[in-house]
Amino acid sequence: MKKIRIGGVPEHFNYAWKRCIENEEFENSELEVSWQDFPGGTGALNEALRNNTIDIAVILTEGIVKDIIAGNPSKIAQVFVETPLLWGIHVAADSEYLDLPDLKNTTAAISRPGSGSQLMAYVMAENLGWSTKALKFETVQDIDGAVKALTEDKAQYFMWEKFMTKPLVDKGIFRRIGNCPTPWSSFVIAVRNDFFESEKLAVEKLLQIINKETSGFKNIPNISETLASKFDQKVEDIEEWLTLTEWSQRQLTEKEVDNVQQKLIDLNLIPHKVETDKLLF
Repeated sequence: MKKIRIGGVPEHFNYAWKRCIENEEFENSELEVSWQDFPGGTGALNEALRNNTIDIAVILTEGIVKDIIAGNPSKIAQVFVETPLLWGIHVAADSEYLDLPDLKNTTAAISRPGSGSQLMAYVMAENLGWSTKALKFETVQDIDGAVKALTEDKAQYFMWEKFMTKPLVDKGIFRRIGNCPTPWSSFVIAVRNDFFESEKLAVEKLLQIINKETSGFKNIPNISETLASKFDQKVEDIEEWLTLTEWSQRQLTEKEVDNVQQKLIDLNLIPHKVETDKLLF
């Protein structure tokens, strides 16, 4: 049995992985796959790849591209979620901030430096014509930390996936004042270089299994009810999310890689572009 350690955010996007593990799909193909949740998101996943805590990460596209250029010894094996990630822009429910322009010169709560929540704050700032150099951040680790930071006014806004954060909006803890979609496919599957080189056949077998699962994911009986129950969501919200979400079984194109790198350069988040083969297997 080939052992493979995978990490990702504890969100509905990744339920397909847990379902394959529960149904012994990997085990039936001689793969011993373990899954680890990373509530801290992209920054924590990049750190785990660098530290050899995991072999594979299901991770935000922009986050892994930025970190590979910064020295993360990994590459992208394929796209996992084709559609953009819809980031909700949240404030404390009782805050004075009503519209996005009100947030100028305030502090963003982020899970950690280099996280998607930080990178998307730069994207939002550019969309609004703000100076990205003036952005301020408060590191909060995860959603619970963001609740504390916004409630105590240590930070004034927090960007996180719209549907996963909606229960906090429904409970009157957060108020969503806008959305900011990623300008590219949201999640990719990244593999540490040394692991891919030594276990290429195992990785390819793993991808075949998860791709078969995601290609038919929306047709699983009662999938909306199952996801709603597991992720504390309303069934109607899950149904809306499913209409907006498409999984993928392909690799990024050179044009897409260039688009991500150009945006990161425009935001002064990477020093230069690298060749596509430095980022993709």
